[in-house]
This record gives sequence, C-alpha cells and structure tokens, in this order.
Amino acid sequence: MESYFFIGVAGVGMSAIAQYLVGKGASISGSDRQFGAAEKPLVMSQLEECGVKCYPQDGSGVVAGLNAVVVSTAIEDSNPDLKRAKELGIPVMHRSEMLAKISKEARTIAVSGTSGKSTVTAMIYHILQYAGLQPSVMTGAGLVNLQKEGKIGNAVSGKGQWLVVEADESDGTLVRYEPEIGLILNVDKDHKEMDELQEIFLKFSHNILDNGKILIVNDAHPLAKKFSAGREFDFGFENYVGVQGTDFKSVGTSIQFRVRHNAELVKFVVPLPGKHNMENALAATAAALRAGVTLHTCADALATFPGVFRRHQILGTFNGVTLVDDFAHNPAKIAASIRSAQDFTEGRVIAWFQPHGFGPTRFLRKDLVEFIAKALRPKDFDDDRENDVMFFSEIYYAGGTVTRDISAGDLADDLLLRGCEAIYIADRNECAKKMVEYAQPGDTILLMGARDPSLEKFAQSVQKLLENR
Repeated sequence: MESYFFIGVAGVGMSAIAQYLVGKGASISGSDRQFGAAEKPLVMSQLEECGVKCYPQDGSGVVAGLNAVVVSTAIEDSNPDLKRAKELGIPVMHRSEMLAKISKEARTIAVSGTSGKSTVTAMIYHILQYAGLQPSVMTGAGLVNLQKEGKIGNAVSGKGQWLVVEADESDGTLVRYEPEIGLILNVDKDHKEMDELQEIFLKFSHNILDNGKILIVNDAHPLAKKFSAGREFDFGFENYVGVQGTDFKSVGTSIQFRVRHNAELVKFVVPLPGKHNMENALAATAAALRAGVTLHTCADALATFPGVFRRHQILGTFNGVTLVDDFAHNPAKIAASIRSAQDFTEGRVIAWFQPHGFGPTRFLRKDLVEFIAKALRPKDFDDDRENDVMFFSEIYYAGGTVTRDISAGDLADDLLLRGCEAIYIADRNECAKKMVEYAQPGDTILLMGARDPSLEKFAQSVQKLLENR
C-alpha cells in the first residue's frame, strides 16, 4: 500500500488529493498549522472522517517508510515536517507532480483557465455522475450538495474510469499535466503578465495535442487560435465545430439558452445567473460529449446542477435584500460577478471586495479599476434605479514580509475619479454595517474575495445584519 504525508493538508487543493487517494486505497496522513489549536477545526474532523490521519505541524507525523511527502508552493524550507522528511531521506513531491501522476493513471479531464475552473469542473462531474459513469473529481471549491452531507465537498473517489480535475496555472505547474481531455476556458491577467500566462497555457496545449489527446477551447477569446494550433473550436457562440450556444436569456437567478451540436438543437436551463455561466455550461457539455454523454443528458443534468461553494452562491433574500457570496478576485471575475448580479436585481448592486495581498493588488490595480468601472451601472432615470455602489475593505494580509505601499482605499479613490460611487471602510465589520444601511428592498449585496478562510463567516455575519435590521 502506498503511503503519503501531506504538509498543509487542510488547504483546498491538498485536501482534495488526500481524499481522492484514500478512496483509491492509499494510506494518507497530513499536517496543518491550524491542527495545533486547542479547538479541533471542522476540516480536521472532516478529513479524519474520510480516513486521513491528522497531526500538528511539528514533524511528529513524518515517519520512515513513507513513499513521499507532498508539498505545495507555499511550504517553506523551514517547515518542521519538511525538515524532518529531509532528515529521514523521504522523497518530496510537489502537489502538481502528484496530480500529474494521478492523471496518468486515470482517464482524466483537466480544466484550466484563469476563471471558471471550479464551476466547469463541478459541471462536468455532475453531468458524468448523472449519466451513471461514477466519475471521480478533485476541485478547488466544495460542491454544495456534498457540503450539505457534512463533507469538505472538493473530492470524490468514484468507481468509474473518468477523473475530472481543476488544473491551476497560478504557480506555473500546469505544464506538468497530460490529460486525455484538456480544457482552456480563458486567459486573463491574474497575478502574472499575459506573456507568461500565454506561455504556460501554450505548453499545456502542446502536452495534449502532441500526444494525440483532446484539447477543448472557446471561440470567444482572442488568444484561442494560438491554443487550438489551427484547429476549429470546440465550443462557443459563432465559429464552432462541436457545441454552439444561442438564444441566451436571463430568467431570475437562472439562465436559458439553446445548444446546437451537429443536427441537434436542445434547450438548456441552468440554475445559475450570468451569461458567463452559459459559456461554462458549453465547455462542460463539450467535454461530456467527448466522454460519450448525449446532448440531451447534458441538458437534463445541468438543469439539476446544485452549484459550487462561494461561486456566485446566492445565500437568500433577507428583508427584501438578496445576498450573494462569490470567490471573484481578479478583474474579469469581478466584472462578470457584478454583471451576473445585475441580471436578476431589480434595484442596485451593492458590491463589496476585499483584495488579497499587497503585491497582487498593486499588480492588478489599473485593471481592477477599469473592469469595475465598466461593470458598475450609473443612475437610470427611466426606471428610477439608483447607481450601483462599490465598497472596499482593507487588503487581506496572509503573513510574511511585504511592502505595504498600496491600500484598497486607493482603488476606491481611482473609481471616484472615474465617476463611480466607491466607498472605502478599512474594517470590514464596519463596512458591512454601512452596506446594510445602504441596502433597500430589491437591492443585491454582492460579497467578493478570495484566499481569506474567514470570508464564509463574514458572509454569515452580513446575513445576520440583514435579518435583524
């Protein structure tokens, strides 16, 4: 039996691999900084429940005989578990190397792109599961229906042949994957310059095409022709060879559209808002068709799609105000999230964003301001709707040595110069109170941010304020 120790096993990417390997019969143990707390965190109980042995991050869990110790890019050389592994001569494996190893042992569908990965990964898994193929999945966000069962929700080890994985480009390790079916959803600026991102995705596409595997790309992105290596596109809105979406319509918090594939034309209804989710559904359908699922089955499956944690998750309507929690954190995602909320909101969208990291905020400042300014709606005198509002709280600081020469207040100031209504309140709890004061029946409060593990609790606190106002 293979045995692996994961350093930082509570992280969303690491926990997914750990759960998958347990399901395939491996012996898995791991540590995390939060496991040393007096009160056992929920994620530790969830991991133990599925068979992962958990240890504090002090070197005590790393023992001789392990096949490897698995690390992420965030693990530093000073980590006690990593130091102990090196003392014992245990091989150290990056999480992307483990994912690459796993993907070669299964029929893998790898979903890449700078936005939409979690949603499309979940959609493909849901379609294949609906079709009775018993797939496996590893993703960066919990599936809502699995979370309702008390699970982390980001991994399933199924009995079927197919494995659906979310392939991340953030640390450049995407180039290690050689899936049977690979998807490139989009390429937008997100913590890396476009030239570097293009190079990463080009290598990923060559890994697939050079080995005679299937690459699925969208016709809508201006860089798509580079990634498709001269091929026609697999899904899109105009130029298509496999799947074409037409007749988009927003209906409340759902979307309707038709999908053309060869001689078939099938109506789709997906219980998610936003035109970008039509594109996500087209990508998932294109992959599922390649895996042998019929177009009608794809439509039936996506009509029951339960959604993904913090991916434009509608938490409910409280005293007339709808509350949405979203992972959006780069310019394209934030703009898409704002526009999705506009589709079903009678009144204003009151958006809130907590940037993460001083370096990323500095890097993306100009693009964030430009995308947000274009997405926010001005006052509409014809239907008596007030303008949308953008709130900011201070940048999330995750630790380490950083130069704090930028503030979220700078983003607000930039938007004010663009004629937008933007409000900066450093303390997010005070910001929440102000947003709830602003909100009127018919408005939507949209919360956006990433990386900060307390964002779920923040959304719950805003919900309580709305309920009690």
